[in-house]
Amino acid sequence: MEKPNTNTPPTPSVPAGSCQPNQGTLPGTCAPMAFPFVAMQEENPVRYSRMEALQTGTLFPGLDLPFKAAIQAKTKMSNTALVELMALDFAIDELGLYLTTHAQDQEALQLYWSYIKLAKEGREKYQKMYGPLLQTDLTPEDGYAWLKDPWPWEEGGND
Repeated sequence: MEKPNTNTPPTPSVPAGSCQPNQGTLPGTCAPMAFPFVAMQEENPVRYSRMEALQTGTLFPGLDLPFKAAIQAKTKMSNTALVELMALDFAIDELGLYLTTHAQDQEALQLYWSYIKLAKEGREKYQKMYGPLLQTDLTPEDGYAWLKDPWPWEEGGND
């Protein structure tokens, strides 16, 4: 017969249903429930440029997170055609999220549509120079081998 392990102290357990209303269980005890609160963004908030937004991880300075400063210092990106498209797409996503809760902000809506137009034009120009960006950008005439030599960076696609 095997001896029980006496090196670990027993942990008390909370029987199911023994916590009070508005409490949740933690290992071995009950605790008050947390009620998180997320503040609503103000109308017409200050915005970063597209490149700053891509580097900081948000289009809105009011949503900056303090721990990101260290990451930002390490993620400086050169302004290439591909990075500009990434920045436009990021800003479009951020504005789309903002407009979900601020549908009446006409300035943000106009900026959203202008970024979509710029991204579409930029993508078309990039693809004419360097080839498709996505597998879904192929046509049946292109076939499926969408990554052919030379790769975009070998032809200056990141210039």
